Parts: sequence; C-alpha cells; structure tokens
Amino acid sequence: MNKADRIKRMKTPEIDPKYEGRVPPGQVVTERFPILHEGDVPEYNLEEWTLRVFGLVDKEVTLSYQDILDMPQTTVKCDIHCVTRWTRLDNEFTGVLFTDFLKAVGVELKSKYIMLHGDNDYTSNIEVKDLLRDDILLAHSFNGEPLTAKHGYPLRLVVPHLYFWKSVKWLRGFEGIDENHPGFWEQNGFHLRGDPFKEERFSGEDLGIPEDEWVHKDYD
Repeated sequence: MNKADRIKRMKTPEIDPKYEGRVPPGQVVTERFPILHEGDVPEYNLEEWTLRVFGLVDKEVTLSYQDILDMPQTTVKCDIHCVTRWTRLDNEFTGVLFTDFLKAVGVELKSKYIMLHGDNDYTSNIEVKDLLRDDILLAHSFNGEPLTAKHGYPLRLVVPHLYFWKSVKWLRGFEGIDENHPGFWEQNGFHLRGDPFKEERFSGEDLGIPEDEWVHKDYD
C-alpha cells in the first residue's frame, strides 16, 4: 500500500472551532515539526553545493550557496500544512523570496510550470503563478536557527499555501517545463497542485477516511 492509499484509510480529524478559517479541513494542529521524507538525509560540502535554474528559461544559471546568502534576506511568518494531516502555526522561515531570487539572477521564466528538484532525485511540479506570491521563500533558517539536516539544510523551498510536500527539501534546481508533468509524489497518487483548503490531497479520487500517521514520526 503506497502513502496516498494509507492516508485515505485514516480517520478524518475534526477542527477545533478556534482555528476555523485558518486551519484547512481534515488537519490537526501540532507544535511538533514532524520529519517526513524519502531517502537518506544528504551530507554537504557547501563549497561544492550548487543550485541550478535551467530548462525553459532565457538563460541557465548555476549558483553557489554564498550567492544565495548574498541576495536580499527576508523572514516570512506562516502556517504550514502537511498532506499527512498535521498543521503547524506561526512558523518563521528566513531566506530569499522567490521573486527576489529571480531579480537577483536575472532569469526570465519561459514556461507556466516548474519542476522543482531536490536531492535524492526528488521532484515536485508547481505552477509558476504559485511561486510568484509574496511569501514563497528559498529558506535556510527556521525560527532564527539554521535548518536542521532533516528539515532540508542547507536550503529548502517554502510554499505555505500548498501542502508541504511542495516545499521541497534539499533544494537543488528549478527547471522550466512545457507541461504540468507530475513529480515524485504526484506520480504516486498525490494531487498535481495540492491546495489544503480544497483538500487537494489525491489525484482524481474521492477522499477516503484518514487517520494521523504523522504522530508516529520523529520530530524536532
């Protein structure tokens, strides 16, 4: 049974009325930051680390970690929502806004879609319009401290308005693509977009009855 099928079999939690309008349906608020990912946690030599912008763009760019740190830095306070049914409120991530990133690298996107690339051959598709909001961040820090390795150090994407699998850990590339091709989890039963308030958890199937597998995961 794959991850999407397991989530469908879970028991759907009820939302505390005090969170109504802020917490998407079917979510449980937690102060934990559960650790969920595929594959081993990468180890890095930051002198060799790179981030690529390639594919359907006017020019391809390869950046160093110092290049990212030299860009304008912003702290975004946001709520995050995982498809496995946990929500964590009032998180502060620090890094580079995607809109500032584009300006700094001087790249013009030539496509409506981006394939996000992370280490361990992880991918996730996203529409360009979802990256151009004012709270999308290439984050290196969480709540004033560097990200831990298990949460995506040295760099992760933060896309607060979509389920958190779109906030790719160990980010290594933005690839302009001509069609909305599915990434890793999207090929394994998850929705192409993933809007939490619309419960866009799964691809083309009615929601089942979920229960919280995340409570059994490690967390920071």
